[in-house]
Amino acid sequence: MTEGLTTVLDLAHAAMEAAPEDDAARLRFYERVADAELFLLLADEAEGDRIAPRLFPLEDGPFVLAFDREERLAEFADGPAPYAALPGRVVVRMLAEQSIGLGLNLGVAPSEILLPPEALVWLAQTLAAEPGAAEALPQTFLAPGRLPQPLLAALQAKLAMMGGLAAAALLAGVAYADGRQGHMLAFIGAAPAAEPALAKAVAEALTFSGIEAGELDVTFLSADSAAARAMARVALRLDLPQPEQPAEPAAPGPKGPGMDPTKPPILR
Repeated sequence: MTEGLTTVLDLAHAAMEAAPEDDAARLRFYERVADAELFLLLADEAEGDRIAPRLFPLEDGPFVLAFDREERLAEFADGPAPYAALPGRVVVRMLAEQSIGLGLNLGVAPSEILLPPEALVWLAQTLAAEPGAAEALPQTFLAPGRLPQPLLAALQAKLAMMGGLAAAALLAGVAYADGRQGHMLAFIGAAPAAEPALAKAVAEALTFSGIEAGELDVTFLSADSAAARAMARVALRLDLPQPEQPAEPAAPGPKGPGMDPTKPPILR
């Protein structure tokens, strides 16, 4: 097995293996699979947006193999091999639709595991769930209560991957005019086009944190709004990483298969 860097997938797998009865640990592992960049082993080089994963017939049906590091794929293949680098959620959705299983890091990492088609179908359905929309009038913002540590960790992990989509997020307690109380996460300075992705990231953090009956309202505010100023006085501020600005705009280049979320790769 490859020595050296321990990946987030390795850590999540180890936590799951150490506590097989812990649903939260298992959920966090599946979340890491969805959020990872996976290197999918192909039978042939990709042709445009069409890819042909190498299929391995096992007792439980066909499986494809993916690795969370390019070096791990090369070690398994004993040298260079055709592959596609894809977001884990794209791989999951693609295989779930075809009833194909996924082998992760087989033979090259402690996080090796076989995920059967039914597990991928469940994960794909969970990832496809959209957050609900509601309207309510906040009356008072409060310092955030004692939120479960798994939820805070899940939020921080999600926001770390959303760099550039908003300036920051404010987490506070909230009391509504109808008497309801809860917690609110407000994104500050988010572009309108980024709002659905940010709301979905928070919903996934809540789902995969393993907190039963958890609820976290999400809103979007401009930095100079009265609500943002009121929240900032009591809220926990979570900064999102900001990408470095290039000296000159780079010319758009061709995208690899699966890198454009509006055009998922096509199996061939």
